Amino acid sequence: MNDMTTTTTSTRTTVLDATGVTMRFGGLTAVRSVDLQVSSGEIVGLIGPNGAGKTTFFNCLTGLYVPTEGRVSYKGTVLPPKPHLVTQAGIARTFQNIRLFSNMTVLENVLVGRHTRTKEGLWSALLRGPGFKKAEAASHERAMELLEFIGLQHKADHLARNLPYGEQRKLEIARALASEPGLLLLDEPTAGMNPQETRVTEDLVFAIRDQGIAVLVIEHDMRFIFNLSDRVACLVQGEKLVEGTAEVVQGDERVIAAYLGTPFEGAPGAEEVAEVEAAEADAHSDTSTTGSEGDAK
Repeated sequence: MNDMTTTTTSTRTTVLDATGVTMRFGGLTAVRSVDLQVSSGEIVGLIGPNGAGKTTFFNCLTGLYVPTEGRVSYKGTVLPPKPHLVTQAGIARTFQNIRLFSNMTVLENVLVGRHTRTKEGLWSALLRGPGFKKAEAASHERAMELLEFIGLQHKADHLARNLPYGEQRKLEIARALASEPGLLLLDEPTAGMNPQETRVTEDLVFAIRDQGIAVLVIEHDMRFIFNLSDRVACLVQGEKLVEGTAEVVQGDERVIAAYLGTPFEGAPGAEEVAEVEAAEADAHSDTSTTGSEGDAK
């Protein structure tokens, strides 16, 4: 992995400010009054057992869901509830399940991520004038820089589907970086990886942080997340249970109880947990259907 130009800042500024974020599906509450701040050049981990509301919270941050209550701001500006506008503002994300364009090349996948940073319109593309050609060349150059950064420049012309699993994960991160974010959200970036691939991913996230980009990571690999993060927040059934350094969170008895499945005061029952998970799944299905209908139009 090669270094990109590093930007250093003497003081950290707040990049993400989520205040009182609540997400309800009907009468069920999947996320309840969660506050979370992330500063520039900081890595924050988000942990919690299955059904804790982590991905739902991510969806609220990125405009896939409109929070029932609360506010999400990026660099002091309240974010619009539209994913493409959130990306334009400066937040990029990856998903639990890889969402690459499998029949496109590695380079083409990264170029897709550049679309929010190009200003050339339809007519410019059709006429292929000097402005379009200049923008196209700049996008190509930047995409190749990102592929070199993740170590895949030699596979630029390979189809994405032919990459090994770990390299597909890295490519998805490169595509997210192509939008030039100030905040990168990673949803279980090491899921399905072997120990060597996990170490490579850890080094990659540190390198991204060293560019001054803030990173918020959901992960179930506790060793990975505690080694990686400056701070860790733990969600349990949609509520933030504790937030602090790795040592503070690891030593919290409520976190241990949540992961061991031991009930603690105020913990919901299994029936309530199942209802929330079902509601989240239904909402995700509705969102996907709406997106497909929009694409068809």
